Parts: sequence; structure tokens; C-alpha cells
Amino acid sequence: PLVKQYVGQYPLDIQQKVQALVDDERLSVFLLERHPVKHAIYGNHELREYVMDIKNHYMKKSSPLSKVIYDDKIHVIHNALGLHTYVSRVQGGRLKSKNELRVSTIFKKSSEAMLNMIAVHELAHLKEKEHNKAFYRLCSHMMPDYHQVEFETRLYLLLLEMKQSLYDR
Repeated sequence: PLVKQYVGQYPLDIQQKVQALVDDERLSVFLLERHPVKHAIYGNHELREYVMDIKNHYMKKSSPLSKVIYDDKIHVIHNALGLHTYVSRVQGGRLKSKNELRVSTIFKKSSEAMLNMIAVHELAHLKEKEHNKAFYRLCSHMMPDYHQVEFETRLYLLLLEMKQSLYDR
């Protein structure tokens, strides 16, 4: 059931290959081959700089971000890897809006490619609110291997769910 939870939307042959990796206790080996090094972006300040570099390169004209942080309250079990929130408030008769980008703290111990995928995904929500074709086109524009890394990130989450870690050995 765990494999289904994380890769259930993929074709059956892919699910079976993932199940075989789990059964043979080779999931971490597979992921380490693809992601041998963990990133070094640990603090909120570094995360903000990292995300802003991506935003300024690909989405200069999009809405500004008021906050970019790691958030330990995001429950990845509910399929949220990060959150993009849009907050509107009336302040003195004027409508104020803020965009915030939050990344689950579990990605402090992931590869840079996985962190990049989360940042790209959440940034894409500045332009496209829904997970539609335009959204995924924008993600792939910012990160050509977006879909592959998203899949591998799901495998990383599966590994964590199995109480295993990738880099703390």
C-alpha cells in the first residue's frame, strides 16, 4: 500500500519496479545513484536567496514573494511537498496581498535537484494556480527534468515513510 500511496498514479510496470526496489531493499541505493550529494541550503535566508535566483531568472515579472521559508508544519503525508499561499487583507481601505512560499523541512536533507523541483513547483503557482498543462509546461521550462525529479522525490518520500534516510548513514 505504501508504494501505491506515492506512485499509484504511474503505470503498473513502474509501480512494480518500485515495489521490487522496496522488496530487495535497494530503494536507497537507486536514489543515491541518482542523487549522491545532499544540498547545503539549510537556513531560511539561504532558501530565500536560492528561490529568488530561480524566480529572477525565469519569472521576473511574476508577483513578488514576501516570505520564503522552511516549514516544519507541512505534512508531506497529505501529498504537500511545499506550499504557496496567497494572502489578501484589507488594510486601511486598501487591499494588500502577499505571496508566501514554504518548503517542508524534510527537504533540508534532500538533494539539490529535489529542492529545486519543489521551488520550481511552488514558483509555478505564482502564474498557474491549478495543476494543468500550462502549469507543468512552466515547470518543465524552468527545470527540463522536472517530471523525472518529481518521480524520484516521491521515491525519497517513500524511503522516509519506511523510516530510512538517504544521507545519514
